[in-house]
Amino acid sequence: MTPTTQAVRSPFSDLQLAELRRRSSAKWQFYPDDVLPLWVAEMDAYVAQPIVDAVHDALTLGDTGYPWGPRLQSAIASFAEDRWNWTFDPAKAITVTDVMTGVLESIQRLSNPGDPIVLTPPIYPPFSMVTRMLDRPMIAALLTDAGRLDLDRLDAAFATAAASGGKPVMLLSNPHNPTGVVNTREELEALAQLARQHGLRVISDEIHAPLIMPTSTFVPYLSVAGTEPDVSMTSASKGWNLAGFKAAIATGGADATEDLEAINHRMGTHPGHVAVIAHSTAYSEARPWLDGAIAGIDDNRHLLAELLQKHLPAANYTPPEATYLAWIDCRNLGLGDDPAKVFLELGRVGLSSGIPFGENGQGRVRFNLATAPAIVTEAVERMAAAVEVYQRDPAAISA
Repeated sequence: MTPTTQAVRSPFSDLQLAELRRRSSAKWQFYPDDVLPLWVAEMDAYVAQPIVDAVHDALTLGDTGYPWGPRLQSAIASFAEDRWNWTFDPAKAITVTDVMTGVLESIQRLSNPGDPIVLTPPIYPPFSMVTRMLDRPMIAALLTDAGRLDLDRLDAAFATAAASGGKPVMLLSNPHNPTGVVNTREELEALAQLARQHGLRVISDEIHAPLIMPTSTFVPYLSVAGTEPDVSMTSASKGWNLAGFKAAIATGGADATEDLEAINHRMGTHPGHVAVIAHSTAYSEARPWLDGAIAGIDDNRHLLAELLQKHLPAANYTPPEATYLAWIDCRNLGLGDDPAKVFLELGRVGLSSGIPFGENGQGRVRFNLATAPAIVTEAVERMAAAVEVYQRDPAAISA
């Protein structure tokens, strides 16, 4: 089942900049007030009313103890069946504090200390941070120029990883952050086949899976053939703007159940009870709000294309197939390896620099689309003005 085709209201339509600046989260506090912040993956939308009501009721009732039962797993299973035509047994999934906790715990359970980790740069920076934190070799399988999985490079990377003699793993971003690409069933099946051929196990981060644009179809990695030894992670934190309520689930293929159970019994890996209430309510009762958010992001991704064509035609941008993150190639603008610095200092627009995303991140920026159209418009106008200033006087940027 696909999202409803009835008219839905975007949660980004009535946002006021003055109200947004009252927020105390990272997105709105990291930069001074003269900066438009479009960097970290937080939405500017207000939280869906069913979630607000559920959390309010829990606090009023004093229902603030420890979580119990497969409430979150069941809510996600119902959503997955309705939206993605994928069924899994909620009793065999586990809750984790958040997606990256699940990723970290899975790496340590599925592989040995020192085993390599395969990544597909440019990639979500915490993936690279995990390799450094665990002191693991990172093997890169660069994406294609279109931002898609490169099976030949994956084959070579997997062969190199397998030659280590250990139990290497791959971290998959599905949908991909920062490119917004939605992997096809054929791509995922080919990936799983390569993983089995070389003896790797795949950990799929599917945190952005609820945010699929109307022109694309999401395929859960574990729904394809050959993924029995692998695991996936998902959460409501991106789809419903709930990063402040940490909760997620880890789901395993048929041969990964015991590995997940080992994680489930570790201390410090579980979400809080109120977070479980918030996330469960998102999946079960706030689907119309999600449809409105998707509609708003869809509008903004096309608005950004129009604005860039008008004001910065040399920038290369393909509207994302999923997520609310736009990946913009600014290399033809002549702004150097870190154009985010130019846009910040000369335009007062805070974007994510492409450099921390690894190879092929230089000269690129990530732009957060989950905001009001007026803010998207002002941001691009400021970016264009910054380019004009820089082209006249590159020394205007601090060393």
